[in-house]
Amino acid sequence: MSTDDIPKGKQTAVKLAETDFAADKREHDVGSAVADYWTRVRSGDLGAIPAILGLVGLVVLFTALRPDTFLSKGNIANLFIQALPYTILALGLVFVLLLGEIDLSAGVASGVCGAVMAKLITDSGQPWYVAVLAAVVTGVVIGSVIGWLVAWVRIPSFVVTLALFLGLQGVTLKLIGEGGTVPVRDDVIVAIANKNMPIWLGWTLAVVTALGYGVSQFLRWYRQHSRGLHAKPVQLIAARVAVVAVVLLLGTFLLSRDRAPSPLITLAGVPWGVPLVAVLLIIATFVLGRTSYGRHVYAVGGNAEAARRAGINVNRIRMSVFVIGSTLAAISGIVLASRLNSVAPGSGGGNTLLLGVGAAVIGGTSLFGGRGRARDAILGGLVIAVIDNGLGLLGTKAYANYLITGGVLLLAASIDAIASRRRSATGR
Repeated sequence: MSTDDIPKGKQTAVKLAETDFAADKREHDVGSAVADYWTRVRSGDLGAIPAILGLVGLVVLFTALRPDTFLSKGNIANLFIQALPYTILALGLVFVLLLGEIDLSAGVASGVCGAVMAKLITDSGQPWYVAVLAAVVTGVVIGSVIGWLVAWVRIPSFVVTLALFLGLQGVTLKLIGEGGTVPVRDDVIVAIANKNMPIWLGWTLAVVTALGYGVSQFLRWYRQHSRGLHAKPVQLIAARVAVVAVVLLLGTFLLSRDRAPSPLITLAGVPWGVPLVAVLLIIATFVLGRTSYGRHVYAVGGNAEAARRAGINVNRIRMSVFVIGSTLAAISGIVLASRLNSVAPGSGGGNTLLLGVGAAVIGGTSLFGGRGRARDAILGGLVIAVIDNGLGLLGTKAYANYLITGGVLLLAASIDAIASRRRSATGR
């Protein structure tokens, strides 16, 4: 049967269907995918591009200024360790920022949770797992209080968390005492930020993680392709998997080299805190990208009223992100206590919150809600750590450090605001 035997109306429908099918096929081409990505970038959907460019630029800059020290074996490990607490704190703040909310108490909440853990270990003689559980539960309670006041009492999150920012500092001061310090000597807690994994275990985890990521990406592509759904070109999937594998294996190689200053001792291996962050990143990525809860978070952040009319419990989602944020703040406080081997009344205060928020925003999470990924916390945390570490190697004074870090945060927020206006103008 030829197309001439088909009525004119149906011929038009067939041609449209063939055109649509051809367009669907073109979507699987690398060139079309790149063109589509470039269109999204031009319309303001920058994603992690500014963070990646900034990270590369900073590494090149500090390497040029301090070629003998910045990329040394010991300093690379220091970079990862410095980034640990701020990265975990930023990971929790990503959930909060996705709703267009803010949590000003996250930093001091991490200090309170760290103080609870330290007091239970040092003063009460509790085992580390009991103290860690108590610290995490404390974070859950703090987040529940914030979420209830914001979601059900309808107090703006800025006001609620500012009040807790002040109040929780009093709680930490009460627990530790003015001018006091609680040492953290438990071997397991201290090992998180100060000890390294066996080299064979680090390589095993790196290879398993790279293979697991590759298998998950190709399985997802196969399911989409077999069902006739829109899927990215398999070449781009392979390239992404290759990049992740190279980063993992290169990082493991650098951290597995002996970085001890003396030949009499051996100091090599991936710090224990790195796989902890990796596990949290995998969980957060899965929750936001593969679950209905994650889709609801993005929906509420994009348009809360539309999400409510679609049947999403907006109040429950709003409360839950604060619980997640404070829980991860508790883990951040534990890691910070491990790194410093103590908890003081000022733990979690100062610029801790600013660095956490800065890491999330610099990484690409929008302050206006609805846009961001878990990986943003990692990228932003590395940028913050590189700035802090590089300026320290240059001997920069404290005031200049604050000015430069604040300027980078302001630049990231400006890029976010401009990109948001661009997206609105293009209807994205």
